[in-house]
Amino acid sequence: MRNKALGVCRVLLIGFLALISATANAQSGAAPAGTAAFAQIPNGKDTDLKFHPASGKHVLGADALTRMQQEAGLILWLAGNQFFAMDDVVHAFQKANAGISVGLITLPPGLLADAILAGGWRYEGKDYPGRPDVYASVNLGHLQKLRQSGLMDSYATYMHNELQIMVAKGNPKRVLGIGDLARADVKTSMPNPVNEGIMQFYARKVLERHNIWQQISGGKECVSCQTTANNWFTAVHHRETPDRIRQGTADAGIVWKTEVIEAVREGAQVEAVQLPPADNLRDEVSYAVGPLRSSPRQSAAAAYLKFLASTEGQAVYAHYGFVSGTADELRLKPIP
Repeated sequence: MRNKALGVCRVLLIGFLALISATANAQSGAAPAGTAAFAQIPNGKDTDLKFHPASGKHVLGADALTRMQQEAGLILWLAGNQFFAMDDVVHAFQKANAGISVGLITLPPGLLADAILAGGWRYEGKDYPGRPDVYASVNLGHLQKLRQSGLMDSYATYMHNELQIMVAKGNPKRVLGIGDLARADVKTSMPNPVNEGIMQFYARKVLERHNIWQQISGGKECVSCQTTANNWFTAVHHRETPDRIRQGTADAGIVWKTEVIEAVREGAQVEAVQLPPADNLRDEVSYAVGPLRSSPRQSAAAAYLKFLASTEGQAVYAHYGFVSGTADELRLKPIP
């Protein structure tokens, strides 16, 4: 009888502890353990994972993931193609908002949205539960998906960009436009259509209009994969495509204009093939940003969004080739 009573008590205790855990997870914005797999960060992406203390040098990788959830006064998950500007952006923000440490992840926006929905990340065999305070994508569609899940309410458009083709310096294959990407003698490195916003929302549309999407994709939608003898779909295109061109495993790839500028600034032997308005989509490419509804650091998130809309915040991005948002675009409004 005593054993039976102890067994009942044990069951009640386990249930009580599970309830406490579920409540804590809900309050922190993390997914309860075991309910869903966290989003997977590709291996070797340490430089896309940063923690900027309020003072001192930033840290990378798993260290950064750990510290940002434990110590950060603000956590930002931003579309990865702005990675090269972010040290300056964060430092300028911290200068204007002393004492705030910042956690930063710069990965494909679709992957970031998946992690928000899942409630955290898995990296190098370890789970890191949690969500950001601010999320940004290269298209409003990702934010609309999060709104439908009750995770975001408002957004602002804070800058613009355009598509270009990155090629080796001197353009040895004489790639002059989108149609040349389907030539038999041209090997391409392309953003994947699964979670890289540049392909999901923009480049694919251009390739389809030129009737070469199927030729490039080989009918595949995958990440880090060889779709045809001539095309590779990347996991993180803004880092992989310049490397593949440098290594000679690719001749060309669609990227953002700002990524060519940064690659050249870093000494990469590449250059840009400019595209006409119908193909560069400059009038369509808009970066959307907003706060997470459940963020425990609402005041810091508001301070960051105010900074983004300021003359100083816009100037930092403009220095790297981004096109500033208008006064109306920079105002927060409901996600449609």
